Amino acid sequence: MRCNVLRVDAFTQIPGQGNPAGVVLDGDKFTTEEMQKIAKKVGFNETVFVCKSDAAAIKLRYFTPGHETPLCGHATIGAIFALFNGKGDRQLQIETGAGILPIMYDDEIQRIIMKQAEPTFIEFSGDKVALCKSIGIQLEDLHPKFPIQYGNTGSWTLLIPVSNEAVLDKMKPNSENFPDILKKMPKSSVHPFAIISKQDGIFTARHFSSPFSGTMEDSVTGTASGVMGAYALNHIYIEKKSKEIRVSQGKHVKREGIVSVRAIRDSRGLHQISISGTACLNDKFELITK
Repeated sequence: MRCNVLRVDAFTQIPGQGNPAGVVLDGDKFTTEEMQKIAKKVGFNETVFVCKSDAAAIKLRYFTPGHETPLCGHATIGAIFALFNGKGDRQLQIETGAGILPIMYDDEIQRIIMKQAEPTFIEFSGDKVALCKSIGIQLEDLHPKFPIQYGNTGSWTLLIPVSNEAVLDKMKPNSENFPDILKKMPKSSVHPFAIISKQDGIFTARHFSSPFSGTMEDSVTGTASGVMGAYALNHIYIEKKSKEIRVSQGKHVKREGIVSVRAIRDSRGLHQISISGTACLNDKFELITK
């Protein structure tokens, strides 16, 4: 079985930075089992397969090395860049495991804007001491005002606000312990973050993968950054109806990038979440798998 793969680095315009996504443009050629084998061999945090859709312009399927996931921000950015870079502005809808989502592509500045699913939150009621130990920090390193919550705008992650950026620097995750601690969502990833400037909406974060995914740490995460925007509106900017934040991530794995997030709250308390970022082509290669 031969498969042509593009490596697109998302949330950056510098090859080798940001978050690498494998992009397979002819996804309909492969079965689900074959997609999973390809994603495992590619080895990136996600590989996305572009397929035909009866409900939208295209269908995107996302695979970690270990399993299929409903939605992936950086892989979506990578796929849209690979499809439309240099071909003019686009507005389209994509079919994902998280629903039909609108996409805008500004070809002149090479920026993709992606709407995410309506955010959902669940309180973390587990052992905070064990959670802190699993990522190599102390209980007092947690932010004293803001709660720990599971959040989802397409896939589940555990949002952990910490007191400052230095706490992120000292983290050493033991992801094998995550499922026993995250009892409500044992396959959830873990997303600690810190506020750099509340006034300017500048945040920084890390993202530790679920042990089921086959990876350790994601460099720059679009879906987790999106649900962070909704969390920020709920807990940090409670007096505002909308807020734009910028999330820097990836320095700990030497692949830095920035995700821009816009969160809007309507009169019913519902959220509209969109993320945006740039991308660049890094490589093309052919895989041969059995």
